[in-house]
Amino acid sequence: MAIETLYDKDGSLNPLSGKTVAVLGYGSQGHAHAQNLRDSGVTVIVANRKDSANGKLAIEHGFDPLPVGDAVQQADLIVIALPDEVQPEVYAKDIAPNLKAGKTMVFTHGFNIHFKTIDPPSEVNVIMVAPKGPGHTVRWEYERGGGVPCLMAIHQDAAGDARDLALAYAIGVGGGKGGTLVTTFKDECETDLFGEQVVLCGGLSESIKKGFEVLTEAGYPPELAYFEVCHELELIINLIKRGGLDYMRYSISNTAEFGDYYTGPKICNDDTKKRMEAALKHIQDGSFAKAFRDDYANGFKWFKQQRAENAGHAVESVGKELRAMMPWLDPVEM
Repeated sequence: MAIETLYDKDGSLNPLSGKTVAVLGYGSQGHAHAQNLRDSGVTVIVANRKDSANGKLAIEHGFDPLPVGDAVQQADLIVIALPDEVQPEVYAKDIAPNLKAGKTMVFTHGFNIHFKTIDPPSEVNVIMVAPKGPGHTVRWEYERGGGVPCLMAIHQDAAGDARDLALAYAIGVGGGKGGTLVTTFKDECETDLFGEQVVLCGGLSESIKKGFEVLTEAGYPPELAYFEVCHELELIINLIKRGGLDYMRYSISNTAEFGDYYTGPKICNDDTKKRMEAALKHIQDGSFAKAFRDDYANGFKWFKQQRAENAGHAVESVGKELRAMMPWLDPVEM
């Protein structure tokens, strides 16, 4: 059964008419949602510390950042665009005391609702609109007249208007042009975490590091190793984005395609799939969420240690030197 997909023609911005949307947090997603909604004609306020980098950016963009509690009091829709780990604390301290019946909470990711670290009262709507792209892309696509596809879900429909509001919100940020897929908090959250951990971030990062190590330990120059296991990824990913695996294989050499079929299943095999299934189970049963929350409560000690250790990997230092030779990449130094 095909997933329901909605576009501009299936709704309108009318449900947001006369309402105030408060975007809590002016980071990656927050800045894009706030600007896109404002440019769509929606009344938008922003909550963020004025003296922070994001707060100063909000001011540059014409907003007057408010404290969270004040923004929640003034708003009809409250958009939770804060990092997952800080949301429960901010909710308990500044959001919950200012919620009233009829208000709508908007999430951009299902984590805290699905894992019940936030439990909103039954008299408020709880919806999700999650663009499938980084905030900068959400903004760029909107500015050029397009839109990033969004996922939309309803957790609580207290006032009977949750679906209309969610679709209007999705249209306001550009999802009506890119397509808005109707799903659930559970499915969005679990698939998002799985994709990040197993393929997009965790799996990819470890593949790059291990490939680099195998080549350099075998005596090949690190510069060549970097080009082959890291730099050229963009070429392959762009081909896949445009036309899937078939188009990528059509576009590469016969040698590369033969090697894809010949060696790929030896690297990512049934044992790999079993480990992927175990990772999914770890997500589904809440083990990952617990580990994440526990480490955050411990000052993110393990997380910070991993960040430091990975920053010191040889693929990073070699990559930094090579990227400096390619100014057209607009290289970024961390």
